[in-house]
Amino acid sequence: MKIGYEAKRVFKNFTGLGNYSRWLIYSVATTYPRYSLFLYSPQNSINPRVIFLQNFKNIIICTPASRFIKFLWRSWGVVNDAKKNGIEIFHGLSNEIPLGLKSKNIKAVVTIHDLIFIRYPQYFNYIDRLIYKFKFNYACKKADTIIAISQQTKQDIVHYLGINAYKIDVVYQGCDASFYEKPLPNTLLSVKKTYQLPDVFLLCVGTIETRKNQLLIIKALTLLPNNTTLVLIGKSTTYKNVLETYIAQNHLQTRVLFLHNVAFNHLPSIYRLAKIFIYPSVFEGFGIPILEALNCDVPVIAAKGSCLEEAGGSHSIYINPYNETELANKITLILNDDALRQNMIMAGKKYALNFREDIIAQQLVAIYQKTLLKC
Repeated sequence: MKIGYEAKRVFKNFTGLGNYSRWLIYSVATTYPRYSLFLYSPQNSINPRVIFLQNFKNIIICTPASRFIKFLWRSWGVVNDAKKNGIEIFHGLSNEIPLGLKSKNIKAVVTIHDLIFIRYPQYFNYIDRLIYKFKFNYACKKADTIIAISQQTKQDIVHYLGINAYKIDVVYQGCDASFYEKPLPNTLLSVKKTYQLPDVFLLCVGTIETRKNQLLIIKALTLLPNNTTLVLIGKSTTYKNVLETYIAQNHLQTRVLFLHNVAFNHLPSIYRLAKIFIYPSVFEGFGIPILEALNCDVPVIAAKGSCLEEAGGSHSIYINPYNETELANKITLILNDDALRQNMIMAGKKYALNFREDIIAQQLVAIYQKTLLKC
């Protein structure tokens, strides 16, 4: 089988959508070495995060002939190249597909991650919402098959875009394989020293933005012992100003540590050094950081109300994303009950096995094969 992938974010995005794209391509290339995977991207960036692509003989990277036609090529020209390459299935990995696939008799699959721009329009500017609305609507209507990354996202596609449920398959995400392996003790010590991490800390990983709701954890700190510290890892937005104001007003400066530009290969060690991972996001399409934490032997507390229960499983603890007292109580419970903490770690590790590469790749290829049979 020859499979084409819209791969811009493989080379340009090193957080959520990029992580998903790289992980999916790695999963299919590893599990199905006889299939040819064509990655269509406006450019082939040189970055440590994409070096692994060179190890696969069945991965072919395709870029436009001229740097002056990147935008037009990604929207239209890529279809002509896909036809020349004999592509049977074209998979848009991040909410969109190029125009004209059907005219070239190429079957189309699109992954829809979430519809947060519709659910919470206040987090997006007007122009972005218009662009997203066009791209998402076009992709969902023209694709032969839609992949939703959670049951929650599938329900939203049906509800907000009016797409028939039969057209949508749910395929969960996984996380990078580096989170499976336990770092050596010397590595843990080195990472701890590099980032000046405390001996005991709570951890939250994700963009510092309103929707991610990190303020809830900081509010919970005021209800916890003074030796309880929080480490926040993620790209900053103006929301960080809100957090810093609250921190200053409540004299928490020594109890909250912001880390930016953390090396990706250091993340598994930081997770493993944490006592509890907390993900209080108001809404998510899935929640890869939760899987990263489970694979790193860290108990998880996450917010109710979206799909985080799907990512974290029944063994994790879920709280109201607007109730800092409930969060503080659950943190105290886990810190003071080692048996509970160990049970959460063991159950989490087992649950995370459901999201390994070979399992997800088999589900994806079954969808590709089913899609090829559609009229």
